Amino acid sequence: MKCAVVTEPVSTIYEGPFTEKKSKGRSVSAISDEGLAGMLLEVTGEETKGYLPVRTFYGYTGYIPAEGVRLLSSEEGYAWEASDLWVTDAFCVDVVALPVVEGVRLASLFRGSLVQVLSHESEAAGWAKVRLADGREGYMRDQYLREKKFSQKGALEGGLDQRTDLKEAQFRRDVVETAKTYMGVQYRWGGRSTPGIDCSGLTSASYMRHGVLIYRDAHIVEGYPVRKIKKEDMKPGDLLYFPGHIAMYVGEGRYIHSTGRAGSGGVVFNSLRPESAEYRKDLADSLYAVGSIF
Repeated sequence: MKCAVVTEPVSTIYEGPFTEKKSKGRSVSAISDEGLAGMLLEVTGEETKGYLPVRTFYGYTGYIPAEGVRLLSSEEGYAWEASDLWVTDAFCVDVVALPVVEGVRLASLFRGSLVQVLSHESEAAGWAKVRLADGREGYMRDQYLREKKFSQKGALEGGLDQRTDLKEAQFRRDVVETAKTYMGVQYRWGGRSTPGIDCSGLTSASYMRHGVLIYRDAHIVEGYPVRKIKKEDMKPGDLLYFPGHIAMYVGEGRYIHSTGRAGSGGVVFNSLRPESAEYRKDLADSLYAVGSIF
């Protein structure tokens, strides 16, 4: 199985080997998803027009610019996944050549990127020594590193490698708190990090951070862990499904989501309750399913 690792801070994954498509007589973006630095991808075919057909470790397919990844052998892919990978957890964090604030900037990474940690205690307090996916070594603030709880083996072996040691109450709290860290991020069609994120990017990224790989789009799909439950049984962390849209329930009738609606344009809270100032009638009236992994 061929694989690759994303080397750009954000590399767009398109529907095909093209960046635009026609829709209703207009040229619109053909973005399907985004790969973040350090993410592993299965390469499913040959390069076409500068694009590689890929499958993400969470089962999503598309085409990525070949210049945005580094091709790996299976052995190299397994070695990267088995190394001490950590998740970056900041809106944007710089990796610099020296463990000082005036160090030359090597890269700027967004929330959800992966780096290999070589040492949590480098030459200077508060700085971790890290290796980027392109092989360069540098330093970043240790405070912005979080434990990697998800597996990328799906890009090496197929299937979905899910975390199995979940504690329900903790997981629910964790995914809600993670979703909240994206508050105020702009809406970006196909986006999945802090430069811009869409509705399913928000929910899938929040679940992934805690080891659960859900479907990237706003649907309940067989083979993924989300199952339909009764609306009256929903709890914080469960998912709300609307036509072409998805949100995360946070409790007391409220939900968090990324919306392109004018006046919002990003990650916000809204409510299912008519008496709330956050109420959105259009979504409350069109809620057709609630999904849970429990």
